[in-house]
Amino acid sequence: MVKPGVLTFYRIMAYVTAVLLIALCLTMVLKYAWPEGSAVQQFGDTWTTTIGIGHGYLYIVYLFIALVATVQLKAPLGRMILVLLAGTIPFGAFFAERKVTLWQRLRLDGKALPGETPVAEGTGSAQS
Repeated sequence: MVKPGVLTFYRIMAYVTAVLLIALCLTMVLKYAWPEGSAVQQFGDTWTTTIGIGHGYLYIVYLFIALVATVQLKAPLGRMILVLLAGTIPFGAFFAERKVTLWQRLRLDGKALPGETPVAEGTGSAQS
């Protein structure tokens, strides 16, 4: 189970990362689709740099909190990697946030994650 504060911070960072990445993509269109030196191109150039730097730093925060959340959920390695990479794909962090929230609900209900083999009670490792 993920601690409530960790899940809340993860959800905030997922949305921030996703919104900044979408804004970055939009400003890159302005930067590269308009003629060199035009006002729109210069606007896109300025904001691509600014948003790119912001997204880069905040993506590092996203990586850390996503790692903490997926480790606390005991998510399989493949899913953990997908959640970590979601911040690099436009709209990806939105989908990852929904999945991690679902996984938290399943863990709270004592259920296995989709695709996981449930461990029968009395077998396996002790729960902490």
